[in-house]
This record gives sequence, C-alpha cells and structure tokens, in this order.
Amino acid sequence: MTQNILILGGAGFIGSSLAIGLKQRHPDWKITCLDNLRRRGSELNLSRFKACDIQFIHGDIRFPSDLDSSIFDVEKIIDCSAEPSVLAGFTSPQYMLHTNLLGTINILELAREIKADLLFLSTSRVYPIEALKSIHLTESDTRFDIAKHQETLGISELGIAENFPLHGARSLYGTTKLASELLIEEYRQAYGIRAIINRCGVVAGSWQMGKVDQGVFTLWVAAHYFQKSLSYIGYGGTGKQVRDVLNVRDLLELIDVQFARFSELDGEILNVGGGVKNSLSLWETTQLCQAITGNTIPIHPVPEERPGDVPLFITDSSRAIAQTGWKPKLNPRETLEEIYQWISENEKMVRAILA
Repeated sequence: MTQNILILGGAGFIGSSLAIGLKQRHPDWKITCLDNLRRRGSELNLSRFKACDIQFIHGDIRFPSDLDSSIFDVEKIIDCSAEPSVLAGFTSPQYMLHTNLLGTINILELAREIKADLLFLSTSRVYPIEALKSIHLTESDTRFDIAKHQETLGISELGIAENFPLHGARSLYGTTKLASELLIEEYRQAYGIRAIINRCGVVAGSWQMGKVDQGVFTLWVAAHYFQKSLSYIGYGGTGKQVRDVLNVRDLLELIDVQFARFSELDGEILNVGGGVKNSLSLWETTQLCQAITGNTIPIHPVPEERPGDVPLFITDSSRAIAQTGWKPKLNPRETLEEIYQWISENEKMVRAILA
C-alpha cells in the first residue's frame, strides 16, 4: 500500500536515515521531512533527499503554524525531532522544553486534525538516574556488568526492561520525553490516535554528527580517525561505563515491521536497543577504534561524573522482539567500521564538523 509519511526532525541523523531507508525499500511512498536545521551537519542531508525524491520543508515543531494541518496530507508521522542532549537540560533548558514538550503538543494536534498515526521515538533516559545508579554491578578489567542479584523490578542480566521503576528525577531531557509519552496516551484515549512508542537506547551509524553530549560512538571513531584527544569522564576515569549500541539500519528494520503491523502494535511502549550482546564500555570502544583506524590517541582520565551520568545502561528489548520477531543484526564492530568507512569516504565534507 502506498504511504504518505511525514518525518519530523527529518534532517537529523535518525530522521534522515529512516527517510532514505524507507524510500529505498518503498519507492512508491511519498516521504516528507521537516527540520529546523539547527544541528550542524543536518544541512548535508538536503542533497541526499533531493537525489532520493524526498520532499524537504524547513520548519520548526515549536511553532504551530509550521505544522498547519492544511499543509500536510499524510497517513503516518514519525517524530525524531527532539533536542537529544541530556547536558543541554542543565545549561540551557528553554529550547529543550519548548522543542520536546510544546513540540509534542503541536505534533499531536496535527495528528488529531489529519487523523494520522504517530510513531514516537522516545528514549531510555525516561528511567530515573538514581534508580539506574542503584543497579548492582560487577567490575572487570574492561567494564561494568550487571550483577546476577538485583533488588529492583525490571532489571536482569539482559538489561533494563519497560517495568523498571519510573519514580524519581531523570534529567529535563528524560522528563520531556516521558511527559510526551503520557500526552500521547491521553490523545490515544481521547481522540483515537493510533501510536507506537519506541524507547531507544544509543543509536549509531553513518551520517551521525557525533558530539560529546550525544552520539558517543561516532565521536569515538572520529576522534581516532582525526587523531584528536578524548576523555574518560567519571567513575574514576577508567572508561568502564557501558552502553549498548543499535545500528540505525536495525532501527529502520524494526520501524518497517511496525508500520506493516501498526493496528496490532498500537499502544505499545517498547524498549529498543542493541542489548547486552551489543554493549561496549568506553575502554572497549577505544580498543576497537584503535584496531579499525590503526591510530592511538591520548585519552585523559576525568574522575568526576557529570550531571545525569550513569555507569551502565543496557536495553532489554525482549518485549519488542517478542511482539515483532525483530532482532538487531549488526554488531558493534560492524557499526564502528561502517562509521569509519563513511568518514573516510566523506572526510573533506565532515572534517569541520567531526574533527
């Protein structure tokens, strides 16, 4: 069936990857991307959209006039438009609050008026910081791991599941996303909007403009490629903190399945990530980056944690896997190699951003 899709935040890393990936899979679909182009590097995707026959609109979800229902004739909306930096919430919260919270209200009003389905990309950051810090861990030479014995619901050796406690502070970023989830459920009940929520962990891949506060795996590859220094921040400066990584092409695979089964999955809130088999510490990421690039760079220990830091987050995607039959296929080395290849092929274009 031909689909008309609107992707908000569509020129960002995830939005552009989904737009181009869906268009390649479904050439007859009409895909429109809306973005304010605030993040540096997002403008590089405009020529890619043109080559793929994807329409681009320069707009901002903070402004209802940019989401005027008379402009859009779409059946499905993918919202990738958040300000994704946890640290931004501690330094300049106004843009985050307006984008992630008021923007969601504007998106829901658009969906209500045009009767569109909504696929919302939420975040693992909805889980409270202190609760995540209280997870029992073991420590090896290279990383932290989840201990077998836990006292908190929703945590196992597979990672954090959807029933992990939600009480407590989680950063302004996480709060705006959780509040958005609650608003989506209210609009589902009040107006019959169909919606699926994916709580994504760390997503990585080519065309990601990684920074210190978002896109850590791309940042690590780029620093090794361009031979720039890095820091192990927090937890004694050892680099043992752990995240799981999901290749954006695996996320595309899941969303394609969800679109095909939207009625069945309506109302689901799913943790989506690479899982324990695709988890890395920063120290382990360094070893992979050295092997892939052939470069060794200085990495400085900074013992003190930053606000919002947690020692470990691994996504338990068991529910998503059971509901859809989807599984991540690409392992961390493949993802890092993909990023390295992309940088090497586009070095002149991305040097000013990633170096």
